[in-house]
Amino acid sequence: MGRTLSEKILGLKAGKPVRAGEVVTVSPDIILSHDNSVAIIQEFRKLGVKKVRAPEKIVIVLDHIVPAADEKYAQNHKSIREFVAEQGIPHFFDINAGICHQVLPEQGFALPGRVIVGSDSHTPSYGAFGAFAAGIGRTEAASVWATDEIWLRVPETLRIDLSGRFAPAVSAKDLILKIIGDHGAEAANYKAVEFSGPAAGDFSVGARLTLANMSAEMGAKNGYFAPDEKTLKWLEGRAREPFQALVSDPDARFESVLAYDLGTLEPQVACPHAVDNVKPVSAVAGLPVDQVLIGTCTNGRLEDLEAAARVFKGRKVHRSVRCLVIPASWEVYRGALKSGALAVLVDAGCVVLNSGCGPCLGAHEGILAAGEVCLSTSNRNFRGRMGHRDSGIYLASPATAAATAVEGRIADPRVRS
Repeated sequence: MGRTLSEKILGLKAGKPVRAGEVVTVSPDIILSHDNSVAIIQEFRKLGVKKVRAPEKIVIVLDHIVPAADEKYAQNHKSIREFVAEQGIPHFFDINAGICHQVLPEQGFALPGRVIVGSDSHTPSYGAFGAFAAGIGRTEAASVWATDEIWLRVPETLRIDLSGRFAPAVSAKDLILKIIGDHGAEAANYKAVEFSGPAAGDFSVGARLTLANMSAEMGAKNGYFAPDEKTLKWLEGRAREPFQALVSDPDARFESVLAYDLGTLEPQVACPHAVDNVKPVSAVAGLPVDQVLIGTCTNGRLEDLEAAARVFKGRKVHRSVRCLVIPASWEVYRGALKSGALAVLVDAGCVVLNSGCGPCLGAHEGILAAGEVCLSTSNRNFRGRMGHRDSGIYLASPATAAATAVEGRIADPRVRS
Protein backbone atom coordinates (compact mmCIF):
# COMPACT_ATOMS: atom_id res chain seq x y z
CA MET A 1 0.00 0.00 0.00
CA GLY A 2 1.24 3.48 -0.86
CA ARG A 3 1.87 6.37 1.47
CA THR A 4 0.38 9.81 1.94
CA LEU A 5 2.39 12.99 1.61
CA SER A 6 2.52 13.35 5.41
CA GLU A 7 3.76 9.79 5.83
CA LYS A 8 6.43 10.39 3.19
CA ILE A 9 7.71 13.68 4.59
CA LEU A 10 7.82 12.54 8.21
CA GLY A 11 9.31 9.20 7.20
CA LEU A 12 12.04 10.96 5.25
CA LYS A 13 12.84 13.16 8.23
CA ALA A 14 12.73 10.21 10.65
CA GLY A 15 14.95 8.12 8.39
CA LYS A 16 12.52 5.21 8.14
CA PRO A 17 9.15 4.32 6.58
CA VAL A 18 6.26 5.40 8.80
CA ARG A 19 2.49 5.01 8.88
CA ALA A 20 -0.31 7.11 10.32
CA GLY A 21 -0.55 6.67 14.08
CA GLU A 22 3.17 6.25 14.67
CA VAL A 23 5.12 8.75 16.75
CA VAL A 24 8.40 10.00 15.32
CA THR A 25 11.13 12.31 16.49
CA VAL A 26 12.34 14.67 13.79
CA SER A 27 14.54 17.69 13.30
CA PRO A 28 12.37 20.38 11.70
CA ASP A 29 13.60 22.47 8.81
CA ILE A 30 12.08 25.74 10.04
CA ILE A 31 10.88 26.95 13.45
CA LEU A 32 8.63 30.03 13.14
CA SER A 33 7.62 32.53 15.78
CA HIS A 34 6.44 36.14 15.87
CA ASP A 35 5.66 38.69 18.59
CA ASN A 36 5.07 35.78 20.98
CA SER A 37 8.81 35.08 20.76
CA VAL A 38 9.18 37.02 24.01
CA ALA A 39 7.20 34.29 25.82
CA ILE A 40 9.27 31.59 24.09
CA ILE A 41 12.46 33.36 25.19
CA GLN A 42 11.24 33.24 28.79
CA GLU A 43 10.59 29.50 28.51
CA PHE A 44 13.96 28.99 26.81
CA ARG A 45 15.76 30.74 29.68
CA LYS A 46 14.09 28.37 32.16
CA LEU A 47 15.72 25.40 30.40
CA GLY A 48 19.16 26.60 31.44
CA VAL A 49 20.47 26.45 27.89
CA LYS A 50 22.60 29.38 26.81
CA LYS A 51 22.49 29.02 23.02
CA VAL A 52 19.83 27.88 20.58
CA ARG A 53 20.87 24.66 18.84
CA ALA A 54 20.22 25.68 15.21
CA PRO A 55 19.87 29.47 14.83
CA GLU A 56 19.74 29.20 11.05
CA LYS A 57 16.42 27.33 11.29
CA ILE A 58 14.69 29.96 13.39
CA VAL A 59 12.56 32.55 11.61
CA ILE A 60 11.06 35.39 13.64
CA VAL A 61 8.61 37.86 12.10
CA LEU A 62 7.21 40.80 14.06
CA ASP A 63 3.65 41.11 12.77
CA HIS A 64 0.98 40.91 15.47
CA ILE A 65 1.14 44.35 17.10
CA VAL A 66 3.20 46.47 14.71
CA PRO A 67 4.19 49.17 15.21
CA ALA A 68 4.09 48.63 18.98
CA ALA A 69 0.75 49.81 20.37
CA ASP A 70 1.93 50.60 23.90
CA GLU A 71 4.91 50.44 26.24
CA LYS A 72 4.44 46.72 26.97
CA TYR A 73 4.54 45.73 23.31
CA ALA A 74 7.46 48.07 22.66
CA GLN A 75 9.44 46.37 25.44
CA ASN A 76 8.54 42.94 24.06
CA HIS A 77 9.81 43.91 20.62
CA LYS A 78 13.00 45.30 22.15
CA SER A 79 13.58 42.05 24.05
CA ILE A 80 13.11 40.02 20.87
CA ARG A 81 15.56 42.20 18.91
CA GLU A 82 18.15 41.83 21.68
CA PHE A 83 17.70 38.03 21.75
CA VAL A 84 18.07 37.82 17.97
CA ALA A 85 21.38 39.71 18.18
CA GLU A 86 22.60 37.70 21.18
CA GLN A 87 21.86 34.34 19.54
CA GLY A 88 23.00 35.25 16.04
CA ILE A 89 19.62 34.40 14.49
CA PRO A 90 19.98 35.39 10.82
CA HIS A 91 16.34 35.30 9.76
CA PHE A 92 14.64 38.14 11.59
CA PHE A 93 11.98 40.31 9.96
CA ASP A 94 11.08 43.50 11.79
CA ILE A 95 7.89 45.55 11.52
CA ASN A 96 8.32 46.38 7.82
CA ALA A 97 7.93 42.88 6.34
CA GLY A 98 4.34 41.76 6.86
CA ILE A 99 2.36 38.86 8.29
CA CYS A 100 4.49 35.79 8.97
CA HIS A 101 2.29 33.45 6.92
CA GLN A 102 2.87 35.61 3.84
CA VAL A 103 6.48 36.52 4.56
CA LEU A 104 7.74 32.95 4.90
CA PRO A 105 6.57 31.90 1.42
CA GLU A 106 7.72 35.15 -0.17
CA GLN A 107 11.15 34.79 1.43
CA GLY A 108 11.57 31.21 0.22
CA PHE A 109 11.30 29.33 3.51
CA ALA A 110 8.04 27.48 2.75
CA LEU A 111 9.17 24.70 0.43
CA PRO A 112 7.80 21.32 -0.69
CA GLY A 113 8.87 18.40 1.48
CA ARG A 114 9.87 20.58 4.43
CA VAL A 115 8.84 20.09 8.05
CA ILE A 116 7.86 23.48 9.42
CA VAL A 117 6.68 24.06 12.97
CA GLY A 118 5.53 27.39 14.29
CA SER A 119 4.17 28.95 17.46
CA ASP A 120 1.07 30.10 15.62
CA SER A 121 -2.04 28.03 15.03
CA HIS A 122 -2.19 28.93 11.32
CA THR A 123 1.24 27.49 10.54
CA PRO A 124 -0.52 24.86 8.34
CA SER A 125 -0.64 27.64 5.72
CA TYR A 126 2.65 26.39 4.26
CA GLY A 127 1.01 23.16 3.20
CA ALA A 128 -0.03 25.22 0.18
CA PHE A 129 3.46 24.37 -1.12
CA GLY A 130 3.42 20.70 -0.18
CA ALA A 131 5.17 21.12 3.17
CA PHE A 132 4.28 19.38 6.42
CA ALA A 133 3.52 22.47 8.51
CA ALA A 134 2.06 22.37 12.00
CA GLY A 135 1.40 24.74 14.86
CA ILE A 136 3.02 24.11 18.24
CA GLY A 137 2.91 25.73 21.68
CA ARG A 138 5.37 28.23 23.05
CA THR A 139 6.92 25.76 25.49
CA GLU A 140 7.36 23.30 22.63
CA ALA A 141 8.98 26.01 20.53
CA ALA A 142 11.46 26.78 23.32
CA SER A 143 12.32 23.09 23.52
CA VAL A 144 12.89 22.91 19.76
CA TRP A 145 15.13 25.98 19.96
CA ALA A 146 17.19 24.16 22.60
CA THR A 147 17.28 20.66 21.11
CA ASP A 148 16.51 20.97 17.37
CA GLU A 149 14.08 18.07 17.81
CA ILE A 150 10.36 17.52 18.21
CA TRP A 151 8.15 14.45 18.38
CA LEU A 152 5.10 14.30 16.14
CA ARG A 153 2.35 11.78 15.66
CA VAL A 154 1.96 10.90 11.99
CA PRO A 155 -1.59 12.03 11.17
CA GLU A 156 -4.31 10.15 9.33
CA THR A 157 -5.38 11.98 6.18
CA LEU A 158 -8.75 13.34 5.14
CA ARG A 159 -8.86 13.88 1.38
CA ILE A 160 -11.11 16.51 -0.19
CA ASP A 161 -11.69 15.92 -3.91
CA LEU A 162 -12.48 19.08 -5.83
CA SER A 163 -14.11 19.20 -9.25
CA GLY A 164 -15.75 21.80 -11.48
CA ARG A 165 -15.15 25.55 -11.59
CA PHE A 166 -16.24 28.42 -9.40
CA ALA A 167 -19.08 30.63 -10.58
CA PRO A 168 -18.29 34.37 -10.78
CA ALA A 169 -17.77 36.05 -7.38
CA VAL A 170 -17.28 32.68 -5.65
CA SER A 171 -13.80 31.82 -4.37
CA ALA A 172 -11.62 29.58 -2.22
CA LYS A 173 -12.81 31.33 0.96
CA ASP A 174 -16.39 30.34 0.16
CA LEU A 175 -15.25 26.75 -0.39
CA ILE A 176 -13.43 26.38 2.92
CA LEU A 177 -16.28 28.02 4.83
CA LYS A 178 -18.70 25.60 3.17
CA ILE A 179 -16.53 22.60 4.10
CA ILE A 180 -16.18 23.72 7.71
CA GLY A 181 -19.88 24.53 7.92
CA ASP A 182 -20.82 21.12 6.54
CA HIS A 183 -18.53 19.04 8.72
CA GLY A 184 -17.74 21.12 11.80
CA ALA A 185 -14.76 22.74 13.48
CA GLU A 186 -13.48 19.37 14.74
CA ALA A 187 -13.83 17.39 11.51
CA ALA A 188 -10.08 17.05 11.06
CA ASN A 189 -8.74 17.05 14.62
CA TYR A 190 -5.05 16.03 14.44
CA LYS A 191 -5.52 14.90 10.85
CA ALA A 192 -3.89 15.96 7.63
CA VAL A 193 -6.24 17.46 5.04
CA GLU A 194 -5.29 16.90 1.41
CA PHE A 195 -6.95 19.15 -1.16
CA SER A 196 -6.94 17.17 -4.39
CA GLY A 197 -9.12 16.11 -7.29
CA PRO A 198 -9.31 17.35 -10.90
CA ALA A 199 -9.85 21.00 -9.90
CA ALA A 200 -7.01 21.21 -7.36
CA GLY A 201 -4.45 22.22 -9.95
CA ASP A 202 -6.61 25.17 -11.03
CA PHE A 203 -6.22 26.90 -7.66
CA SER A 204 -3.79 29.80 -7.53
CA VAL A 205 -1.04 29.77 -4.92
CA GLY A 206 -2.97 32.45 -3.06
CA ALA A 207 -6.14 30.33 -3.03
CA ARG A 208 -4.13 27.33 -1.82
CA LEU A 209 -2.79 29.43 1.04
CA THR A 210 -6.35 30.39 1.99
CA LEU A 211 -7.45 26.74 2.14
CA ALA A 212 -4.36 25.49 3.96
CA ASN A 213 -4.59 28.40 6.40
CA MET A 214 -8.19 27.65 7.33
CA SER A 215 -7.67 23.91 7.56
CA ALA A 216 -6.62 24.86 11.10
CA GLU A 217 -10.26 25.84 11.71
CA MET A 218 -11.19 22.20 11.04
CA GLY A 219 -8.70 21.11 13.69
CA ALA A 220 -6.17 19.92 11.11
CA LYS A 221 -2.56 19.24 12.06
CA ASN A 222 -1.60 20.14 8.52
CA GLY A 223 -3.51 20.96 5.35
CA TYR A 224 -1.88 20.77 1.96
CA PHE A 225 -1.89 20.68 -1.83
CA ALA A 226 0.42 18.40 -3.76
CA PRO A 227 3.21 20.52 -5.26
CA ASP A 228 2.87 20.92 -9.03
CA GLU A 229 4.16 23.10 -11.86
CA LYS A 230 2.27 26.10 -10.47
CA THR A 231 4.05 25.61 -7.14
CA LEU A 232 7.46 25.31 -8.76
CA LYS A 233 6.93 28.38 -10.92
CA TRP A 234 5.90 30.50 -7.92
CA LEU A 235 9.03 29.38 -6.05
CA GLU A 236 11.40 30.31 -8.88
CA GLY A 237 13.80 32.92 -7.58
CA ARG A 238 12.43 32.53 -4.04
CA ALA A 239 13.50 29.08 -2.80
CA ARG A 240 16.48 29.41 -0.50
CA GLU A 241 17.74 25.88 -1.05
CA PRO A 242 17.01 22.72 -3.03
CA PHE A 243 13.92 20.77 -2.09
CA GLN A 244 12.16 17.50 -2.84
CA ALA A 245 8.57 17.72 -4.05
CA LEU A 246 6.61 14.76 -2.66
CA VAL A 247 3.03 13.67 -3.39
CA SER A 248 0.72 11.01 -2.04
CA ASP A 249 0.85 7.66 -3.83
CA PRO A 250 -2.19 6.72 -5.93
CA ASP A 251 -2.85 3.78 -3.62
CA ALA A 252 -2.25 5.66 -0.36
CA ARG A 253 -4.75 5.03 2.41
CA PHE A 254 -7.02 7.96 3.33
CA GLU A 255 -9.17 7.84 6.43
CA SER A 256 -12.08 9.38 4.53
CA VAL A 257 -12.85 11.27 1.32
CA LEU A 258 -15.15 14.26 0.79
CA ALA A 259 -16.20 15.52 -2.64
CA TYR A 260 -17.11 19.08 -3.65
CA ASP A 261 -18.27 20.40 -7.01
CA LEU A 262 -17.08 24.00 -7.12
CA GLY A 263 -19.75 24.95 -9.63
CA THR A 264 -22.54 24.32 -7.11
CA LEU A 265 -21.19 26.74 -4.50
CA GLU A 266 -22.50 30.20 -3.66
CA PRO A 267 -20.92 32.84 -1.42
CA GLN A 268 -20.77 31.75 2.21
CA VAL A 269 -20.75 33.62 5.53
CA ALA A 270 -19.63 32.29 8.93
CA CYS A 271 -21.87 33.84 11.59
CA PRO A 272 -21.03 34.64 15.23
CA HIS A 273 -19.55 33.16 17.28
CA ALA A 274 -18.15 30.03 15.59
CA VAL A 275 -16.33 29.40 12.33
CA ASP A 276 -18.58 26.44 11.57
CA ASN A 277 -21.79 28.47 11.99
CA VAL A 278 -21.92 28.93 8.22
CA LYS A 279 -24.83 30.05 6.07
CA PRO A 280 -25.21 31.03 2.42
CA VAL A 281 -25.00 34.79 1.95
CA SER A 282 -28.66 34.84 0.91
CA ALA A 283 -29.63 33.76 4.45
CA VAL A 284 -27.94 36.75 6.13
CA ALA A 285 -28.05 39.41 3.39
CA GLY A 286 -29.35 42.74 4.63
CA LEU A 287 -27.83 42.60 8.12
CA PRO A 288 -26.29 46.05 8.88
CA VAL A 289 -22.56 46.20 9.66
CA ASP A 290 -20.37 48.86 11.24
CA GLN A 291 -16.99 47.72 9.98
CA VAL A 292 -15.51 45.66 7.16
CA LEU A 293 -12.00 44.21 7.27
CA ILE A 294 -10.28 43.08 4.07
CA GLY A 295 -6.88 41.43 4.58
CA THR A 296 -5.14 39.21 7.18
CA CYS A 297 -3.09 36.05 6.62
CA THR A 298 -6.17 34.40 5.14
CA ASN A 299 -7.17 36.89 2.46
CA GLY A 300 -4.66 39.74 2.28
CA ARG A 301 -2.86 38.71 -0.88
CA LEU A 302 -2.71 40.69 -4.11
CA GLU A 303 -5.46 38.64 -5.78
CA ASP A 304 -7.70 39.27 -2.76
CA LEU A 305 -7.19 43.03 -2.88
CA GLU A 306 -7.79 42.98 -6.62
CA ALA A 307 -11.02 40.99 -6.16
CA ALA A 308 -12.22 43.63 -3.71
CA ALA A 309 -11.14 46.43 -6.04
CA ARG A 310 -13.23 44.97 -8.87
CA VAL A 311 -16.31 45.21 -6.66
CA PHE A 312 -15.43 48.73 -5.47
CA LYS A 313 -14.64 50.10 -8.94
CA GLY A 314 -16.67 53.27 -9.40
CA ARG A 315 -18.42 52.83 -6.04
CA LYS A 316 -17.99 54.16 -2.50
CA VAL A 317 -17.88 52.70 0.99
CA HIS A 318 -21.25 53.26 2.64
CA ARG A 319 -21.31 56.30 4.93
CA SER A 320 -22.19 54.14 7.95
CA VAL A 321 -19.26 51.72 7.46
CA ARG A 322 -15.56 51.82 8.30
CA CYS A 323 -13.67 49.69 5.76
CA LEU A 324 -10.14 48.67 6.72
CA VAL A 325 -7.70 47.13 4.23
CA ILE A 326 -4.53 45.31 5.31
CA PRO A 327 -2.14 43.96 2.64
CA ALA A 328 -0.58 40.75 3.96
CA SER A 329 2.96 41.95 3.32
CA TRP A 330 4.92 44.88 2.01
CA GLU A 331 5.49 42.91 -1.19
CA VAL A 332 1.72 42.65 -1.58
CA TYR A 333 1.38 46.34 -0.68
CA ARG A 334 3.79 47.31 -3.46
CA GLY A 335 2.07 44.95 -5.90
CA ALA A 336 -1.31 46.51 -5.14
CA LEU A 337 0.17 49.97 -5.67
CA LYS A 338 1.56 48.91 -9.02
CA SER A 339 -1.64 47.20 -10.18
CA GLY A 340 -3.80 50.15 -9.19
CA ALA A 341 -5.87 48.11 -6.73
CA LEU A 342 -4.92 50.31 -3.77
CA ALA A 343 -5.89 53.45 -5.67
CA VAL A 344 -9.34 51.99 -6.30
CA LEU A 345 -9.72 51.03 -2.64
CA VAL A 346 -8.58 54.44 -1.38
CA ASP A 347 -10.81 56.27 -3.87
CA ALA A 348 -13.73 54.17 -2.61
CA GLY A 349 -13.07 55.40 0.93
CA CYS A 350 -11.19 52.45 2.42
CA VAL A 351 -8.56 53.03 5.13
CA VAL A 352 -5.34 51.20 4.22
CA LEU A 353 -3.30 50.04 7.22
CA ASN A 354 0.27 48.80 7.42
CA SER A 355 0.91 45.13 6.80
CA GLY A 356 0.33 43.16 9.98
CA CYS A 357 -2.27 41.28 11.97
CA GLY A 358 -3.95 44.48 13.15
CA PRO A 359 -7.62 44.07 14.11
CA CYS A 360 -7.68 40.30 13.55
CA LEU A 361 -6.47 39.43 17.04
CA GLY A 362 -8.12 42.36 18.81
CA ALA A 363 -4.89 43.86 20.12
CA HIS A 364 -5.01 47.19 18.28
CA GLU A 365 -6.38 48.89 15.16
CA GLY A 366 -10.07 48.61 14.41
CA ILE A 367 -11.24 47.30 17.77
CA LEU A 368 -15.00 46.82 17.96
CA ALA A 369 -17.24 48.48 20.55
CA ALA A 370 -20.16 46.83 22.31
CA GLY A 371 -22.94 45.96 19.89
CA GLU A 372 -20.89 46.62 16.76
CA VAL A 373 -20.78 44.19 13.85
CA CYS A 374 -17.83 43.51 11.56
CA LEU A 375 -17.66 41.44 8.38
CA SER A 376 -14.08 40.24 7.96
CA THR A 377 -12.03 38.17 5.56
CA SER A 378 -10.07 36.74 8.49
CA ASN A 379 -10.21 33.18 9.80
CA ARG A 380 -11.82 33.43 13.26
CA ASN A 381 -14.96 34.98 14.67
CA PHE A 382 -14.87 33.89 18.31
CA ARG A 383 -16.66 36.08 20.84
CA GLY A 384 -14.46 39.05 21.73
CA ARG A 385 -11.87 38.19 19.06
CA MET A 386 -11.82 41.75 17.67
CA GLY A 387 -12.80 43.73 20.74
CA HIS A 388 -15.83 43.85 23.00
CA ARG A 389 -17.46 40.55 23.92
CA ASP A 390 -20.81 41.92 22.82
CA SER A 391 -19.61 42.65 19.30
CA GLY A 392 -20.18 40.25 16.40
CA ILE A 393 -17.87 39.03 13.63
CA TYR A 394 -18.99 37.52 10.32
CA LEU A 395 -16.45 35.85 8.02
CA ALA A 396 -16.60 35.97 4.23
CA SER A 397 -14.60 36.37 1.03
CA PRO A 398 -12.99 39.62 -0.19
CA ALA A 399 -15.71 40.01 -2.83
CA THR A 400 -18.48 39.62 -0.25
CA ALA A 401 -16.65 41.99 2.09
CA ALA A 402 -16.37 44.67 -0.59
CA ALA A 403 -20.02 44.33 -1.59
CA THR A 404 -20.99 44.59 2.07
CA ALA A 405 -18.90 47.74 2.56
CA VAL A 406 -20.65 49.37 -0.39
CA GLU A 407 -24.16 48.44 0.73
CA GLY A 408 -23.66 49.03 4.46
CA ARG A 409 -25.17 45.62 5.15
CA ILE A 410 -24.18 42.05 4.29
CA ALA A 411 -24.51 41.75 0.54
CA ASP A 412 -24.22 39.16 -2.20
CA PRO A 413 -21.25 40.07 -4.44
CA ARG A 414 -23.06 38.53 -7.41
CA VAL A 415 -25.73 41.25 -7.21
CA ARG A 416 -24.69 44.80 -8.10
CA SER A 417 -27.09 47.54 -7.02
